Amino acid sequence: MRLVGKVALISGGGSGIGAAIARRFAAEGAKVALTGRRPEPIQSLAEEVGGLAVPGDTSDPAHAVSAVDRTLQAFGGLDVVVANAGVGFGGTAGDVSDDTWRATIDINLTGSLFLVRAAMPHLEARGGGSIVLVSSVSGFVSSSSSAAYVASKAAMIGLAKSIAVDFGPMDIRANALCPGWVHTPMGDESMDELAADRGISRGDAYRLATAMVPLRRAAEPDEIASCAVFLASDESSYVTGTTLLADGGGMAVDVASVAFDSLRGSSVGGSSVPEGSVWEGSS
Repeated sequence: MRLVGKVALISGGGSGIGAAIARRFAAEGAKVALTGRRPEPIQSLAEEVGGLAVPGDTSDPAHAVSAVDRTLQAFGGLDVVVANAGVGFGGTAGDVSDDTWRATIDINLTGSLFLVRAAMPHLEARGGGSIVLVSSVSGFVSSSSSAAYVASKAAMIGLAKSIAVDFGPMDIRANALCPGWVHTPMGDESMDELAADRGISRGDAYRLATAMVPLRRAAEPDEIASCAVFLASDESSYVTGTTLLADGGGMAVDVASVAFDSLRGSSVGGSSVPEGSVWEGSS
């Protein structure tokens, strides 16, 4: 087991990627504290993994401090912080509402900062630690009508680099984990919208959305959790200030060339691109 003796605090731990990370960390021997805005799933998962539930919103700086303090009281220290809490709302830069913009930045970006800031002295006291900011491929590329989400995820990548530079001398590492499409409640919502537009099933929507992704599918949450285990463990002891893409190869695709080839009737990887297919870079 790769996380024996480590204590981890995970935000957004009630479902999806956060819940998968909590389960994997516990299975790898870590003591796990979970925070999130919905008390019921947080408490249920904490009971499942023998961890600690600290419901609340990490975009509130007082709650971020409280979550860290309660983790210390329960487990005696802190070694790993996973800032996973996130939301995604639509809107272009021209029409996104002030409230939507602020909520997205507050939860995705500022909440990550508050949690890291509260944890930093305690990571230093342990002689080092690992910070994993769960960003997205949307930190590199943009889907349509996603100005706030894309801006927040790109900023998380910059934040990870800044933390790595400033706190590397204390042996505190920081990296950004960037998933593509994942079978999560957030992903399901996007697929349900596409399915409704096209009159197809959610599964067919996932297949359309990943038609140009080399692995031709969305990730399972546990696959992203495996990446988080690597970044949290001593196996990545010389990895900091970087991004780990977990997108099935989507960022490797030259979509303009693929679109050109599809117009010529070529195939991609031996499988023709379905008519009306879409490609999204979003977790």
